[in-house]
Amino acid sequence: MYRERPSKVWTLICLTIYVVGVAWMGVDSAPDDLGPWLAVSALFLLLLFAFISVPISKFFYNRIDIAGGTLRVGRERFALTELDPASVTAALQAARPSAGQQFATSMNTTDAPLPGLRAGQGAPRLVGGGWAVPMGMDSVTITTRRGESLNIPTRDREAFLTALERALTAGHPA
Repeated sequence: MYRERPSKVWTLICLTIYVVGVAWMGVDSAPDDLGPWLAVSALFLLLLFAFISVPISKFFYNRIDIAGGTLRVGRERFALTELDPASVTAALQAARPSAGQQFATSMNTTDAPLPGLRAGQGAPRLVGGGWAVPMGMDSVTITTRRGESLNIPTRDREAFLTALERALTAGHPA
């Protein structure tokens, strides 16, 4: 079994700062200024949402699980029997891209449902349900046995490909 989950450190830092800040304002203003305190707390809640929206979307669209003969990436599931083991081996043996190359690739990998931003003309399909590879994340391209190219965003390229290769060669989940 293999699991790749996003880090929750940034979310916890932002939530802690929000709770401490709102509590501090509440101690200074409650109960006399309850209305303004609630209004300012709500405004800061909108600011908090702006800071944690990317980690939340990464949780939904970029988590990876290999278990029970299935590869799950975000909202999509693939039977391991559908994946081409040769493409996984080739991706594992390929040179690891530098941080600059990962950044450039993530900026150019867009699959938004808008005219002109849809992957097409032979570009690999972005897997997981997101519109793009998050900036700075690595991505791996593998193929299915039907020849469809899949672009999978990952945080740990080697660990993911090693677990996937092990699962494919063993015929059961890693």
